[in-house]
Formats: sequence, structure tokens, C-alpha cells
Amino acid sequence: MTRFDGEMSPAFEIVEPAQWRAPVIFNSPHSGSTYPDEFLAASRIDLPTLRRSEDSFMDELIGHLSERGFPTVRVNFPRSYVDVNREPYELDPRMFSGRLPSFANTRSMRVAGGLGTIPRVVGDGQEIYRERLLVDDALGRIETLYKPYHRALRRLINKVHQMFGTVVLVDCHSMPSVGVSRDEPRRPDVVIGDRYGTSCTPLLPDRVEETMTGLGYSIGRNKPYAGGFITEHYGNPASGLHAVQLELNRAIYMDERRRERSARFTQVASDFGVLADVLATTIPFGDLGPFQAAAE
Repeated sequence: MTRFDGEMSPAFEIVEPAQWRAPVIFNSPHSGSTYPDEFLAASRIDLPTLRRSEDSFMDELIGHLSERGFPTVRVNFPRSYVDVNREPYELDPRMFSGRLPSFANTRSMRVAGGLGTIPRVVGDGQEIYRERLLVDDALGRIETLYKPYHRALRRLINKVHQMFGTVVLVDCHSMPSVGVSRDEPRRPDVVIGDRYGTSCTPLLPDRVEETMTGLGYSIGRNKPYAGGFITEHYGNPASGLHAVQLELNRAIYMDERRRERSARFTQVASDFGVLADVLATTIPFGDLGPFQAAAE
């Protein structure tokens, strides 16, 4: 059974504000950069290559928001080890020795691409493991890392919902500046994902776009990223739960090759503060609760 004490403790961190300003949660599920020794030993690729899958420094870009009145969530283990932005059991049977449980989802598009709950490849398609993994190892990672994170996130969402009557979850990610396909057009600075209008009130992505455009960022909607499991699973506007995914182009805040913060890093972090303030002061949260949403 995989344990997560010592080298990678805590597995994730939730920082609640001393004074709450609004029911807006900022979440960074893919910026974890603490790699277990046994994971590195089992990998056929080196650490710099594994780190290409990280949303590097995204947790730092939003970390200061707890001081401004907003709860923040960060995951410390890497997504290449366990990806919390997947269903709990999206598993590729080709990766494991032993039989997967019958309830495992082995046929999703994400599994087919090698990017299940326990990824088979890193973002650029390179295979991670030298040998097949034991099924019990995969299930252990899910029990000790994936499930506790989602239980804690759900508790936080429920707490905010009880306090304010509604919740806005801003799921923060970063994307490579250039896509794998040469046919893909230049990526914008920010891609807003709302599962094509199903995960939140339209007012939320509209307000994000207005704010970020005003700060000088170019914006895309739902392509190439419409939102993953977290946005889809926790976004339920009819219940007053609104989730939006933000994908930030890494080139605007870091040197992608050296994996270092760029000169613009501080400004981008400040702009997240501006966005949080705008959401807190201009979103009519009283109109986003379950009864109002259900009546639309």
C-alpha cells in the first residue's frame, strides 16, 4: 500500500481565509512537484521529463489569495503519479499486472490517451514506467491520495455552500504554449472552460473574460480545454455550485525550457488578485443559489 507520510506530507493543503470575502474557491490540482523515490525508481524517464506534466508554479500564483479573503487548495504530489482531475478509477489495464476491479473505467478517451487516474504517459506522450505496476499499488494511491483530496475538497465546498448559499470553484491550470499538433493555432494567454456552458452560470466565464481581457490577456473558450473531471463533477448550477476552469499559457509567466519563473511572474500573480476581487465585488452571488438556478 502506498503511504504518503514523510517525504511527501502533506499530500494537499487547504488554506482558509481569516476573513471570508466571497464564496469563491481557487484550486490548483496539477502543480504538485514532490516526487516519491519509489516512483522515480520505477520511471524510465528522468525527473525533468516527468515535470513537463506539471502546472508549474500555479499554486504560487494563487497562493496569496487566501490573504485576500479566498480559500485556496493545492495538491503537492505530481499529476503523473496520481491525477485527481480524473474519475477515481480511470485505469488502463495494459499498465498493470493483476486484474482491475470490475468498476474500473478502462475505456474512456483519457485512458486511451494514456492519461488516466494513474497516467501511463507524460504530457508529450512518453511512457512513464519500465514495468507493469501491481494493481494493489494503483488502488493504494487512489485510497491514500485521490480520495482524501476529493473528500476534503467536497467538505470545503459544502462549508462554503452552507455559509453563502452558493459556491464558485475556480480550477486553475496551466498549458504548454505550443500544442502537440502542428495544425493547432497559437494558443491564447488564457483558455476558459465551462464544459460548453454546463458547469456554471454564463455570467462567470463572461466576467472572467472581461476582466482578463481588460488586463491585456488574449482569451479562448473551451478549446483546447473545456474543463476536466473537477469542473464537470463539481459544477452543478441547478444546485448553486458553479465551476470554471482556467488554463494559463505557461509562456506568459515562466521559462518553459528552464522551468523558471519569468520577469512577468509577479504581475501575473497580481492579476489573479484583481480577478478574485472582481469576482467578489461584481458577481451577484445571491442570484446563483439553487432555487434561482432551478427556476431559469
